[in-house]
Amino acid sequence: MSESRRLSRRAALAATASLALPFIGARRAGAADGMAGMDSETQCTGAATGAITPLPGPPRKLTIAWNETAVCTAAVPVAKAKGFFARHNLDIDYVNFAGATDQLLEALSTGKADGAPGMALRWLKPLQQGFDVKLVAGLHAGCMYLLAPPKGAITHLSDLRGKTVGVTDIGGPDRNFFGIRLKEIGIDPETDVQWRQYPPDLLPVALQRGDVQAITDGDPFSYLQKRQFGLVEIDSNMHGDWAHIACCVIGLRGSLIRDEPQVAIAVTRAILDAGAWLACNPDEAGHIFKPYAPKASAEDIATMIRIQGHHHQTRGGTFRDEIALYARALKDIGVFRPSFDTARYAARVTQDLFSA
Repeated sequence: MSESRRLSRRAALAATASLALPFIGARRAGAADGMAGMDSETQCTGAATGAITPLPGPPRKLTIAWNETAVCTAAVPVAKAKGFFARHNLDIDYVNFAGATDQLLEALSTGKADGAPGMALRWLKPLQQGFDVKLVAGLHAGCMYLLAPPKGAITHLSDLRGKTVGVTDIGGPDRNFFGIRLKEIGIDPETDVQWRQYPPDLLPVALQRGDVQAITDGDPFSYLQKRQFGLVEIDSNMHGDWAHIACCVIGLRGSLIRDEPQVAIAVTRAILDAGAWLACNPDEAGHIFKPYAPKASAEDIATMIRIQGHHHQTRGGTFRDEIALYARALKDIGVFRPSFDTARYAARVTQDLFSA
């Protein structure tokens, strides 16, 4: 999915890493709101626990909108293939959505779809428009990469000053994330770095021609291009504290939560449980997702899943804190206005489905 508007960025990010630390600590202390995450490779239970009670009556039909080419959404087909939806008496249809983020949120708000996985850094700005959509859980961490040629001019983030970076979307989550990362080390992503937009397949071509000195994207494109063109990873959101913050979230239409809270809980838990399962079963998950990534082998997809942070899930207060952290980081690079109340905003756009 792509967001067509260019987002302005004005202010400097003073200390995102230090701001992140209280939330990281809260996640580790608040086990009730998250999985064991990156701390345990044997944790195969999702962030929502307890006995499962199937919904009464005939199977409840729901529609999930998703970007079927993005490996970070692999929990969606896994949830159907491995029976996680069926355990809750859910009958799920998929809609592959490749339009603008505003259009996706409008589809959710108006009931054309009931839920969707998406990137926090893509959704937070459009959600400011007041769409009737709530973010209910963090699905996983780690799926954005900054790549460059080996033995080239770019070996560290700091080398990007005065350089040009190729992206697939000027307002996309990877552009925002690596803008945040640059600000962490004192580089202004607006004035010190140039950004150029290309289709995913043309990013390595632009790199080879010297039009850009680094590129950003997510899997499967980043993994496959890294291997095909011999690129090296300069940075990702699996480095440092960001490896413990969910980048992919689950959003539901607000009317579903208000009118059928048990259905909202059921579909969210099914996706979270599927995400936890695929973290512990990447090989089988790779085969399940293979039809949606024809250029990648099942073994490639399994490797991508292992690299990503699928052991990290959050909900409740911990999830709200992560969204507040993202909102504050986006404010500090100018996506939100300087006076924007990020804590209040995070409370407005999130919903705790699982509190007693």
